[in-house]
Amino acid sequence: MEVQVRTVRHQTDVLIIGGGTAGCLAAATVKELNPTLRVMIMEKAHIERSGCLAAGMNAINAYLNPGETPESFTQYVRYDAMGLLREDLVYSGAQELNAAVQKVESWGLPVQKDESGRYQPRGRWNIRINGESLKPILAAAVREAGVQVLNRVNAVDFLIDEGRVVGAAGVGVRDGQFHWVTAKAVLCCTGGAAGLYRPNNPGRAAHKMWYPPFNTGGGYAMGIRAGAEFTGFEMRFIALRTKDLICPTGTLALGFGAKQRNALGEEFMKLRFKHQGGEGAPTCLRVYGPVQEQKAGRGPCYLDTRHLDADQVRKLKAAYLDMYPGIVLQWAANEFNPAETPVEICGTEPYIMGGHCQAGYWIDRERRTTLPGLYAAGDVAGGYPYKFVSGCWAEGIIAARAIVEDLQQADEPELDEMALPGLIERSYRPLARFRDGAEGVGPAEAEERLQKIMDEYAGGISTFYEIHEAGLDEAGRQLARLERQLQYLVAADYHELLACQEVIDRVAVARQVVEHLAYRKETRWPGFQTRTDYPERDDFNWLKFVNSVKDPESGAIRMLERPYVRLIPGERYLPR
Repeated sequence: MEVQVRTVRHQTDVLIIGGGTAGCLAAATVKELNPTLRVMIMEKAHIERSGCLAAGMNAINAYLNPGETPESFTQYVRYDAMGLLREDLVYSGAQELNAAVQKVESWGLPVQKDESGRYQPRGRWNIRINGESLKPILAAAVREAGVQVLNRVNAVDFLIDEGRVVGAAGVGVRDGQFHWVTAKAVLCCTGGAAGLYRPNNPGRAAHKMWYPPFNTGGGYAMGIRAGAEFTGFEMRFIALRTKDLICPTGTLALGFGAKQRNALGEEFMKLRFKHQGGEGAPTCLRVYGPVQEQKAGRGPCYLDTRHLDADQVRKLKAAYLDMYPGIVLQWAANEFNPAETPVEICGTEPYIMGGHCQAGYWIDRERRTTLPGLYAAGDVAGGYPYKFVSGCWAEGIIAARAIVEDLQQADEPELDEMALPGLIERSYRPLARFRDGAEGVGPAEAEERLQKIMDEYAGGISTFYEIHEAGLDEAGRQLARLERQLQYLVAADYHELLACQEVIDRVAVARQVVEHLAYRKETRWPGFQTRTDYPERDDFNWLKFVNSVKDPESGAIRMLERPYVRLIPGERYLPR
């Protein structure tokens, strides 16, 4: 049975895929720089509450407080990333951090200040905010700028003409309409990928995770299918979070001075990693430390909050209400008092993203990808770790400037519409199969199989995040088989059709992740990328980027190496 699909065509100058923080800043900046340009955002949720910061934020985690410079920030990120980063991207982003924060503050973001009007720092690179309404503030700025928004349209693939990206196609997640948008420039801001690995919590609590479960790697997958070059997928992000609720721990450690302790009461980061309470430890070691304590039988581990008085507990709860109110509700329901009992911590399942780590598109300094006409910013852009919300804003601004400059010489895009029927057929195939009564597999079953493969063979929670060649080889074989089986997906409605596309995208990203993990034969980021067969860091052979390109015709994944370029001077202390 052929599914009857209503198609809707749109034409614009700039298409931004993803209405999160980077996408919103980029859209408003393009209109600010050239109000005559037509700008459109395609967002699979609603920009009022979409993306990583849908529930808000209580701090800006990348800001140059007094005494800091773009140089000092880049040096710190080099240290935190264990010596490997795109210094040109980090440095150029750092130059924009403070201006980006001040821009959003002018739109209404409440930034906490002291009596003299100066921003209140929270640690070396953080400032405190009241950010529960962060996304509504950004959405209002987008609307006021005159940007057209396609809410609840999930992008499925780029439109390409003679090797150039000239737009994108998407499916309405509620009405099933097929949208195709032609544009002179396309900016991908879709975020990273959660759900590749078996989650921390089982059953109905599976989506109680740190990174948004709706970030499924769609922007990565579209680029993978189109033949873009990617970097850093082996630098997975595994967050240290509170047990069960998976809440951010920076609020406890940076905001309220909680120290990491094991079940014996030891400050294990100080004892075994020479870092006082975890402070100053590279981010990967902050999760690696508790995992090693657990393996050695000294767990569970905690952030010790028993030094807090009643007023500090009240302030702690207020801080969480700005970004993660669930933990306050759980404490209340269970009569839990953090001043009496320490807060248990754990590692999350691995995520693939370019904001805390550096998985994403290989881009130039102006955020152009290797595909003509396509730009990338935010979590989907690679090479720039320690980005956080303000770094995503900065990248959106940098990409917007490049787009406005490049469009001075851009022609109207052309598209061979003969390719559309095939794309439509692929996009709606699971729905057509269900209506034909065909045998098949549902998206939830396929996703569970993907997560089992990745967890057991590619370094998930069940193996303490550790990997080795034999396991990765098995993961590669099973993922290739799973990808072939995705042609049998069935969807009963538009919601399941969206879930089918999401698992297709997740499998495409997972295959790339496994290839990257197998290629880097060292342990550069303990915890994030722990190879038991290559347990040491090897700067001599591996201080370089591992990149990949998938051939759109054959499906073969080709691995590449790119050199590390040192741009910022300064001593480099890299803990072993």
